[in-house]
Amino acid sequence: MTGHPYTEDQLVEQPAIALFGELGWATMSAMEEVFGTSPHPHPLLRGEVVFLGRESSGEVFLLPRLRAALERLNPQLPDEAITSAVDEITRDRSAMSLAAANREIHTLLRDGVKVVVPDRERGGLNDERVRVVDWDDLAPNDFLLVSQMTVTGQLYTCRPDLIGFVNGMPWVVIELKKPGVPARQGFDDNLTSYKHPQNGIPQLFWSNAFLIASNGTDSRVGSLTADWERFFEWKRIEREDEPRRVSLEVMLRGTCAPARLLDIVENFTLFSEHKSGLVKALAQNHQYLGVNNAIAAMLKARSAGHGRGGVFWQTQGSGKSFSMVFFAQKILRKLPGNWSFVVVTDRVELDDQIAKTFAATGAVSATEAEECHAQSGAELRALLAGNHRYVFTLIHKFQSTEVLCDRADVIVLTDEAHRSQYDTLAMNMRATVPLYYENRTPELQLVNPDLNDDIYKLIEQAELDPEQEARLERELSRQYHLITRDERLDTVAQDIVRHFTGRGFQGKAMVVAIDKATALRMHDKVRNRWNAELARVSKELTDMSPANPKRAELEALRQTLATTDMALVVSPGQNEIEQMKKLDLDIVPHRKRMNDEALDEKFKDPDDPLRLVFLCAMWLTGFDAPSCSTIYLDKPMRNHTLMQTIARANRVYPGKHSGVIVDYANVFASLERALAIYALGKGGTLPVRDKQALVEELRKAVADATTYCRQHRADLERIENASAENFARAQAVEDAANRLLAPEAVKRDFMAHARLVDALFRAAKPDPVAVEFAVRCSSIKALADYIRNCTEPPDISVVMQGIQQLLDDSIGAEPFKIRSKGSGSYGIDLSKIDFAALAKRFEKKKPTSSDLERLKAAVKAQLERMVRLNRTRADYLEKFEALIEAYNSGSRNIEEIFKDLLTLTQALTEEEDRHVRENLSEEELTVFDILTRPGPELSTEERDEVKKVAHQLLERLHALLVLDWRKRSSARAQIRLAIEDTLDDGLPRTYTKELYNTKCEVLFEHVYESYQGDGSSVYAEAR
Repeated sequence: MTGHPYTEDQLVEQPAIALFGELGWATMSAMEEVFGTSPHPHPLLRGEVVFLGRESSGEVFLLPRLRAALERLNPQLPDEAITSAVDEITRDRSAMSLAAANREIHTLLRDGVKVVVPDRERGGLNDERVRVVDWDDLAPNDFLLVSQMTVTGQLYTCRPDLIGFVNGMPWVVIELKKPGVPARQGFDDNLTSYKHPQNGIPQLFWSNAFLIASNGTDSRVGSLTADWERFFEWKRIEREDEPRRVSLEVMLRGTCAPARLLDIVENFTLFSEHKSGLVKALAQNHQYLGVNNAIAAMLKARSAGHGRGGVFWQTQGSGKSFSMVFFAQKILRKLPGNWSFVVVTDRVELDDQIAKTFAATGAVSATEAEECHAQSGAELRALLAGNHRYVFTLIHKFQSTEVLCDRADVIVLTDEAHRSQYDTLAMNMRATVPLYYENRTPELQLVNPDLNDDIYKLIEQAELDPEQEARLERELSRQYHLITRDERLDTVAQDIVRHFTGRGFQGKAMVVAIDKATALRMHDKVRNRWNAELARVSKELTDMSPANPKRAELEALRQTLATTDMALVVSPGQNEIEQMKKLDLDIVPHRKRMNDEALDEKFKDPDDPLRLVFLCAMWLTGFDAPSCSTIYLDKPMRNHTLMQTIARANRVYPGKHSGVIVDYANVFASLERALAIYALGKGGTLPVRDKQALVEELRKAVADATTYCRQHRADLERIENASAENFARAQAVEDAANRLLAPEAVKRDFMAHARLVDALFRAAKPDPVAVEFAVRCSSIKALADYIRNCTEPPDISVVMQGIQQLLDDSIGAEPFKIRSKGSGSYGIDLSKIDFAALAKRFEKKKPTSSDLERLKAAVKAQLERMVRLNRTRADYLEKFEALIEAYNSGSRNIEEIFKDLLTLTQALTEEEDRHVRENLSEEELTVFDILTRPGPELSTEERDEVKKVAHQLLERLHALLVLDWRKRSSARAQIRLAIEDTLDDGLPRTYTKELYNTKCEVLFEHVYESYQGDGSSVYAEAR
């Protein structure tokens, strides 16, 4: 019998498996896997029996395949060397962070496993390297794709959709959803859970190369440390100019074809040390294609004799520094030669940043990164003569025409070459998130926004000495005085405070001033306005009634004002203290803070209260803080400096829909010119748009959401017009939500509309035009919140509250009970429901979608707890899922499903009480069920014998289940022996030898999944 044609399995999983087969992988399903060190008959299993060589579901390495691969790759090494390598690869790394464990195994994969073997000819010991992967020849490697393989972690058992094994090691984990279900759900609900150190199966990721989440039409790949915003599409397989096909096929062909996979793991994977921890970086599609093309171009240039490798265009924020590391590291690993790389840029900040990237990824040591900076041509000659792998330097250090090096194995990598060689930037500045432009030029504005080119050149010099600053003031004349007039700066400062605190997405922000003195003045003015606003809000709260509906919003504003830190960040200069004193400015406390604190790390840290910084040149290039969403521009700029500055706001960050450029210096004309030169994307679209375009997007999104609600008879106008008194508005929200809760497709589409409206509304604030949409956006959000609370409760207490409202007077004398969180049980006591009263209630009033969703949540919570205690109850879960599927498909209405769910809850209550009727504990009942389901047929006397076996077995096991027993082979062997001996001694003759073997295996698997040791188990948590 074939499966349903529209399931995830049929639409996505099976085609994916078939494609893996086409790409050269062996494929198998582990649904009917047999555990143990050797295959044996399994009479209770239907269909094909699969043997992977796993002793239990807790193992993630396929040891027979791993050992066979190592023997094949290292025929010259003795068995003990292979055994040592296998032990080192598979040893327990649960005490390490997931990223650290992954880096350790990645090093073993790339460089081999160091082992010590006896020298049988000369005596003594020799160091050898055991090869784990053949990186140059696919044939000796073993590629196996396994679907639906069960893996047990510390607390839970999981079943990823697809796992790709290379030489017996799990490299690729893929989670699939059917079309229409967002691919992100596979990341949020599955992959993220799998990686959790306690609740997941972290051992599966120790040797992981990457993870994929897909619904067939939307596919994303990322590393094990990446959040969803860092999961990316794989849009091209071979060339940039091939037709775009965003699909699972492109993803799998582009990343999982064996040759591609080996290349990505060997040459396009980096581990980068950061203050926040170790990060695993995986090359994106453009980096993979670009670096490989660059290497091919470099080889072609060498053979042609001219040495010009070409230009590798990358957009701002697309990982240029990492691309340099990928390029250099692949050449060093794959091409023979004594290579040296000279990394050239034109800014001190970029020079430092690139050197730090090379050091953070381990390409150079921290000492090398410091020592290998060439400050002159002579120093560059000396460093290259010393055969240093990497030399970092600035382009303007070398104005001489003399030959610096005549070696043929030196490769020059130039970052931002356009600024000193030709005036062309990346032709496609595709902002990582959209950028919007907002002109808020005060009335005291520049008379002439088109400042002449000479003045622009002066301003663009990042660090001005005193002579240049004096010349700047002379040259700018009236324009400089206009932009720095005190009353104008007051107006801008007031607007910055109003704008910053009124934004929807509260990201970090930069204020860019014309020079150091103005940046300091602006800091002080904003601080004064800030303190005044805090005092005003605090007083208003003091005078406000506790019942005032605006109190919560005002309290949030007060919290923002009270906790936000701000700082001045400008480069040091000679005599700056005296210079600032002449202007009645005190820079001393600011300079002390800049020297004593790592302000760059604070600003990059999204949780640090440093949210607003005042700059004039520093941090405008080569500095990324992804949570920064707003740039306040009060400095005339042009060309690449302007482009670099506005790109500080376009980095991806969770919850950040877009970046905003707030213009106080009327640089729009310059922005248009810069975009015309640098940033026209495909089709002529601009990556920076007037903020009015954002308002229009919001207008359309609100209209679309309103139309969708109207089509499904969800009355937004009724919500907005209803009074908050007597719960009229709450009733209107519930009535509208009932129209959108089901079927699943209707709910899903509405939630997508609501998310878009909310994101755009927050991005548009504090634009006054956003007020026009406030009421409608609030009603849409209220509906979404209601639906979310019904169907996606953040914790069981929300479900509990909903159930109590649902059942109302139909519950018996005692209310629902929920165990304390510390007890580990979150089940709802369905036995307290008065089913007769409940049925009578719904004879008078038909259940609504809200009623159904709450009951579904309650039943699901109870079922998950019950099945976790006793896996033989899985058929109840299957019945529940079948009911929900029938409802979602439209084949059953609300009344029918509600009635069936009530019937199921009665059955669950009876099942929970069964252990009492059988005179067994819940724990003993589970063992009894494993021994008797699905067979054999037993008499009453034989059933009593099996109950006795269950009791005796648990008594023996509790003495053996010590802490971490699952990690020690000797402890696992004792458990196996206890199970085998107890069953052999106590089971009645009805059990055949084959059935006995099966029951022993299934019981060991149950014990492995359910008992952590030293008194810790799913049953201890449920008590």
